Amino acid sequence: MVEAVVVDDSQFMRVQIAEVLKDGGITVVGDAANGKEAIDAVEQHDPDVVTMDVKMPGMDGIEAVERIMETRPTPILMLSRYTEEGADTTFEALDAGAVDFFRKPGGEVSTSLVQFADDLVEAVSLVATADVSPVSPAGTGAIETVTTPQETPTRPPTILIAASTGGPPEVQSLLAALPGTLNARVLVVQHMPTDFTDRFADRLDSVCELDVREAERAGRVGPGEAIIAKGGSHLVPREDDGVEISYRLTDDEPVHNVRPAADVTFEAGAAVCTEPLVAVVLSGMGYDGAAGAEHVAEAGGTVLAQEPSEASIGAMPEHTIETGVVDGVFRTSKMTDEIVSAVTDETGE
Repeated sequence: MVEAVVVDDSQFMRVQIAEVLKDGGITVVGDAANGKEAIDAVEQHDPDVVTMDVKMPGMDGIEAVERIMETRPTPILMLSRYTEEGADTTFEALDAGAVDFFRKPGGEVSTSLVQFADDLVEAVSLVATADVSPVSPAGTGAIETVTTPQETPTRPPTILIAASTGGPPEVQSLLAALPGTLNARVLVVQHMPTDFTDRFADRLDSVCELDVREAERAGRVGPGEAIIAKGGSHLVPREDDGVEISYRLTDDEPVHNVRPAADVTFEAGAAVCTEPLVAVVLSGMGYDGAAGAEHVAEAGGTVLAQEPSEASIGAMPEHTIETGVVDGVFRTSKMTDEIVSAVTDETGE
């Protein structure tokens, strides 16, 4: 039985959230109206998961996440409404150690939350399984760029990245460490709601040597650039002229109940992208990325997976490893060096 603490500055909202969770079989063992009360509630009840509002009087959700992760690491699901400011603070909470976030329907949690009850219960149940053993979050320290290869690859490499729950800090850490002089074309599939992927891209762009942007309906990605799949659309590479990769977004049916799906991007990328080609599977629940990784391997590409025991949710890298096509399993802090090594070895042959 999953036990939860509900944190929100509105008593009405706390009651609404608690009722939804209880109806979904989750035991609500405590609640809190601000960050300080949240810390006390976690200490008192030792829950499996916390739902955390972002903006609250006094100590807000971000500071509360930081304190909880320092004193009693506990899986935390942020409840966030979408505004530009709200999206930015949500990513700050993920940097601080929160596992994932749930978009409040209609901008604010209200009686309409009942319409999304199953989704909220599923999200809380999933986050409760996350491994939040103490690690260094991507946003808590300086991110060092890897040493530039002695020789720039003769052909611009393509790097395909898959991530879901627990993935944003890992994606940020990995991309921030990629040297711009690698001239890589990077395509990222991060499972995330539609209105948040543009802010995620902007956030990555501010910390990376690469030029990072959200994918357009149709476009091209060239050396030293990265695109983030837009929430709600599959990202499909179409052609590689040796310099730029053309792509399009599609509204085809979800794969593994998600859209965008990494399997779609990986399979299409394996079919059209020139070598060197590298696929990376990071934290997340489910099977997305595993079948696509097989296509990448069949095309002669390199497949790397995050060490499952390091990932917040190890299922995606675990299932990818189970395919037998993975060339290496590494902690995120070592992953960029392995990518550089892989593309340098391929172009040096």
